[in-house]
Amino acid sequence: MRIGVISALACAVAAPAFAGGVERSSQPMSILFEEGRYLEGGLTYGRPSLTGNLAARFGGTATGNIANSYFSGSLGYKADINEKLSYAIILDQPIGADVVYPAGSALATLSGEIKSTALTGVLRYKFGGGVSAYAGVRSVWTSGAVSIPAAVVNALGGPAADYVMTSNTDQAFGYLVGVAYEKPEIALRVALTYQSEVKHGFTAQESFGGAPLPATGFTTTIPDSLTLDVRSGVAKDTLVFGSIRWVNWKDFVIPAPALGVNIVSYPENSVTYTLGVGRKFNENWSGSISVSHDTGTGNPTSNLGPVGKRNSIGVGVSYTRDAMTISAGLQYSRIGAATTTLGSTFDDNSAIGAGMRIGFRF
Repeated sequence: MRIGVISALACAVAAPAFAGGVERSSQPMSILFEEGRYLEGGLTYGRPSLTGNLAARFGGTATGNIANSYFSGSLGYKADINEKLSYAIILDQPIGADVVYPAGSALATLSGEIKSTALTGVLRYKFGGGVSAYAGVRSVWTSGAVSIPAAVVNALGGPAADYVMTSNTDQAFGYLVGVAYEKPEIALRVALTYQSEVKHGFTAQESFGGAPLPATGFTTTIPDSLTLDVRSGVAKDTLVFGSIRWVNWKDFVIPAPALGVNIVSYPENSVTYTLGVGRKFNENWSGSISVSHDTGTGNPTSNLGPVGKRNSIGVGVSYTRDAMTISAGLQYSRIGAATTTLGSTFDDNSAIGAGMRIGFRF
């Protein structure tokens, strides 16, 4: 069985991660295990629907959908240096946000945006007996902006004036390490990957009511994570796969320096559990189905990231012809209740995600 086909399926289905409300990619390392030289490109579409009700002091009215749809992309290249040593280069967008409270809401113009791009280089060494280890360096470029209407600024202890903050694009570095065990005759692979935190130091341009304030600095940490991936053949042309992913969201904080408060923070870390099965139908076509549960990041949470627990189901299909594999997947998620620091409540929400990946072996 070609395990790479099912690996591509799993990534395509799971691509719209949405953990913590800002995770766009779980940064899988499956490309390291492709045979020979391999090049892939991926595109993800996410359409979250986040609606709720404002606290009584803001009128208690419905918020409307505050989350915009998004696209994110990825590129990856893997090659062997010799029989034991190989490398991969990965370009992706690990986190992102595009939240806007629509017109008609008492919190209209409350908005937040995060953009990021990561370039990762990884080396893998095979020790023999199916055991290998890998390590790499990650460079991340991140920027953000937030706008808070006067009513919220005043509720946070500031003046009755609109607040706007924009940051520069900061580059910061992190690392990853991992270990894997493979048994090809039963399509078994177990991989454990640790991704370090990435600490950004931003310069903030702030204003109240359009009047600029002196530039100031603040730090934000993209959290570290630990992921266990397992997949194994269970019957002819049938593969079971699963993962457990822990993310240290309690370290992810975005402050508003002039207000002296955190505008984004999470009280708990999250764990995401995924289980799926893949099936090779013939020499060209394969399919998969998976379910996942994310424990969420606890309450109260930010008005810019009101995401509770999440249950998802995904389906994928893959077509292989000669050296090319095309994989596509759809994922539907139900998002549980969340209460924000301003007393707004969000519940019974959802997200739809789609992913496509094209890979070439040469």
